Amino acid sequence: MISSLYIKNFKALGEHLLTFKPLTLISGLNSTGKSSVLQSILTLRQSYQQKLLPGEGLALNGDLVSIGRGKDARFEDAKEDLIQIKLTNSLGIDCSWKFKCDLQENDSDVLPIISQESESLEIYESSSVFNENFHYLQAERIGPRSSFEMSNFQVAQLKSLGTQGEYTGHFLSINERSKICSIKLSHPNVKQDEDNLGVTTPSLDLIDQVEAWLGEISPGIRLRLDPKPDLDLMSIRYQYGDSDRYRSTNVGFGITYSLPIIVAILSSKPGALIIIENPEAHLHPKGQAKMGELVALAASCGIQVIVETHSDHVLNGIRLAVHGGKTNPDDVQLYYFQRVNKLGESIINPISLKMNRRGRIDRWPDGFFDQWDKSLETLLDPIQE
Repeated sequence: MISSLYIKNFKALGEHLLTFKPLTLISGLNSTGKSSVLQSILTLRQSYQQKLLPGEGLALNGDLVSIGRGKDARFEDAKEDLIQIKLTNSLGIDCSWKFKCDLQENDSDVLPIISQESESLEIYESSSVFNENFHYLQAERIGPRSSFEMSNFQVAQLKSLGTQGEYTGHFLSINERSKICSIKLSHPNVKQDEDNLGVTTPSLDLIDQVEAWLGEISPGIRLRLDPKPDLDLMSIRYQYGDSDRYRSTNVGFGITYSLPIIVAILSSKPGALIIIENPEAHLHPKGQAKMGELVALAASCGIQVIVETHSDHVLNGIRLAVHGGKTNPDDVQLYYFQRVNKLGESIINPISLKMNRRGRIDRWPDGFFDQWDKSLETLLDPIQE
């Protein structure tokens, strides 16, 4: 599990040290460096996947992110021709990479490695940043389709849903009867299993739990998976009670957008890392809040989740989980990224915020999910005739 991340001269970030917890929520105005934080981790992973780490360099373009070339990756006001990224895990083991980024000599999309300092190269095998216990779901996920892709390599070998969630149906069809890692993740309204003695217990099967959590977005929904391996295509249809089976193109857009997030969380084991951008996309407020609750529950089960969001409902779902005793506030880290003017320069300033046992946040900097309060003040002002 990542406990801290040090970044120097990477994209919008000059030099920052960030603390991570089992659940880290990153928010802020647009273009304040939030995505740069996620991409620093993702470039390390894709470099390892391309066999450029530990010995060769940093891959700026690949399956996870496409940054461009060196000039696009290097901090604009960098004083040195290098980019540095340092990860520290929860055991205190760290690894620091330095990559050469001299735009005069070479403006490549692979930055050669200058040095790697590590207490142990086992970090590549033990860290969820590099091993298969990992999911990344980008902001632009795949929308409703008549059919979805299948890939044995991505799903069976890499255990991947795809960065857009494009393999979610295939993944779910293979793993639908696997068990979720903890009863803590179980939805209260999941279907019940009955044993030989007539005793009923909540079903921990992945498919049943996915349907129950998806029901928070669209009540009563059921999934019907129809793989067509000869065509490498997967059909996902939805049903309500005894209704006809509907194509995903004929149900709400938010169902397809949220399905990979729910599957990623419920299928993960302790020690996994999940990075999610904008889990609130296309969801109504209740669904957004339930997404916040679900990521908070995952963190309480030893799954590390990093969320970038613009949704106060997602934040409030996390706060309610803490208030309800479902998640320890010490397992939650909040960051608000903002730009400030300092000596005539625009500087990115990540503000660390803490949450107490009651789900209350220690301070509310200007711009941190306060827009409705500001709008309400305007609405309550007397109208000037």
